[in-house]
Amino acid sequence: MASPLLQLSDVHRNYRVRSTPLRRHSGEVHAVNGVDLVVRPGETVGIVGESGCGKSTLARLLVGLEQPTSGTVSWRGDDVSGLNRAQRHHFHRSIQLVFQDPHASLNPRRSIRDSVAEGILTHGLVPRNQVEDRVTELLSQVGLNAGYLHRYPHELSGGQLQRIGIARALAVEPQLLVCDEPVSALDISIQAQVLNLLNDLKRELDLAIVFIAHDLDVVQHMADRIVTMYLGKVVESGPCEEVYGTSAHPYTWALLSATPRRAGSDRERIMLQGDPPSPVELPTGCVFHTRCFAARAECSTQSPALLPVAGATEQHSAACHFADEIAKSSTSIPQSA
Repeated sequence: MASPLLQLSDVHRNYRVRSTPLRRHSGEVHAVNGVDLVVRPGETVGIVGESGCGKSTLARLLVGLEQPTSGTVSWRGDDVSGLNRAQRHHFHRSIQLVFQDPHASLNPRRSIRDSVAEGILTHGLVPRNQVEDRVTELLSQVGLNAGYLHRYPHELSGGQLQRIGIARALAVEPQLLVCDEPVSALDISIQAQVLNLLNDLKRELDLAIVFIAHDLDVVQHMADRIVTMYLGKVVESGPCEEVYGTSAHPYTWALLSATPRRAGSDRERIMLQGDPPSPVELPTGCVFHTRCFAARAECSTQSPALLPVAGATEQHSAACHFADEIAKSSTSIPQSA
């Protein structure tokens, strides 16, 4: 197995919340709460979960836009916080972010040429007299022609803008792309084109991809491994076919049961009751026990560790006291009352 490209070890990211006239209690938001994550060269890791589970905060931690409150982010075995200026420069070039909203991620006053060329010029990747040729080549890689060079964001559709965002990320020749909900703002007919483009680029350029989304059917199309997050924690992680086929955490089962592809299948729809607890006041024990249809007494007092699932590969783990039982009874999980 290849050595990790990027690795997170027990990473936390907290934000201080101060009291206001409308909010009397202060405290800390636990946006990312003890996450371990490994990304290896050439693989796609899908990260799924509800809104507010910490996916976007995790994306910012991965690319260095946020610093962890505690824990370690390592790039090729080196702690990012200990990198010197030259090493940090290389790190930021090696990992790039593709944003969710293509309209908001591009400067409306800059031409497409200038937006894509910025990284090339900053890192001095080609002589100045070759920059336009390089930008034209990048546009071609994402399915656009040279006619877009001197156009502006307001002249392009959402799908075209997202292709520009991908070209801009590729301009500095990264080894890892972090895609934060890259198709959620696009029409269904355009989503498939962008997803296929990312898969093609992964193969052609030998890229690793962290693909963050809430749509599990989209993630299944993209990912080699799946990581499920709930309230800032990783609750399940494993190869795509195992997580989708024999998931061992009740939360992942609930997410899977809600996907359109499962409609009419033998898997009963699991309706979770209530909203996720506040990330300021985390529940004791398992963070999911307040909404879990399979919760028992110990779930409210004992926090489960992320451990390998019996009978699965070593890479398939779940943070559930009854993970083995859940995996075995995958088609008979009852619907929550």
